[in-house]
Amino acid sequence: MKAVFEQLNTEQSSSFIFRKFDVPKFDAPFHFHPEYELTLVLKGEGQRYVGQQVHEFFAGDLVFLGANLPHCWINQAIENENASAIVIQFGDLFLGKGIVELPEMKKVQAFLEKSKSGFEIIGKTKEILTERIVALQHKTALQKIAGLLEIFDILSHSTEIITIDDFFFEHQYNQSETARFQKVFSYLIENFKEEITLEQIANIADLSPTSFCRYFKNITKKTFVEVLIEFRLQYACQLLNKTDLPIQQVAFESGFGDVPYFNKLFRKHKNITPKEWRGK
Repeated sequence: MKAVFEQLNTEQSSSFIFRKFDVPKFDAPFHFHPEYELTLVLKGEGQRYVGQQVHEFFAGDLVFLGANLPHCWINQAIENENASAIVIQFGDLFLGKGIVELPEMKKVQAFLEKSKSGFEIIGKTKEILTERIVALQHKTALQKIAGLLEIFDILSHSTEIITIDDFFFEHQYNQSETARFQKVFSYLIENFKEEITLEQIANIADLSPTSFCRYFKNITKKTFVEVLIEFRLQYACQLLNKTDLPIQQVAFESGFGDVPYFNKLFRKHKNITPKEWRGK
């Protein structure tokens, strides 16, 4: 999997993209684009990657992403059952300079600026917006625009939003630095279940091992090993929740070659054992 810049081609007759996916697997790579994105998962579950964060997602997952924030959803493939999502994407031209600068749009403008971190929408706000987003499928293009403006208004006044990754809001990086970050995390997403040496990941970043360790700690505030363990433990939790695999196999499937070490790390990070996690 490679992190890629996605060039979105809106039709000349439309200022935004509204798509519904109904597929066995969400196959978009870890990617980014200058457009904002609102994604509602209708069916499916798996892991959601936004910036340097990985979280488990389920049907009903609702996320708003700012410009150039790398992301992808990787669902668990289920035989004879598709995953489904609605994705809405729009750029700065969607609202237009004149509209955004209206006094009534100040809260919306502030929300869009903060969305560089990505937002997960929860609670009653998620319930309301889910209903409205689903209803947009049957609206005309102009009705969709009106509906999106209402959605922006609700989001800009809501307190039921959770920041996903403050890193992208707090730091401004140039194109080459952003590309390097995405190369590294794309490799992590695809290979975290395998053995990854410091030399391998440093080579992906086109840095020496020493320089890579400095670089990685600077952008994540964690060591590479700490982030790798987080990815593996998150996947292990998913396997414990959704399968009946023995603990030993869960450890191996998640990238841990040593079961006692896996148990030790799991207890350290989750405050309970893998067996207790499965039974809760």
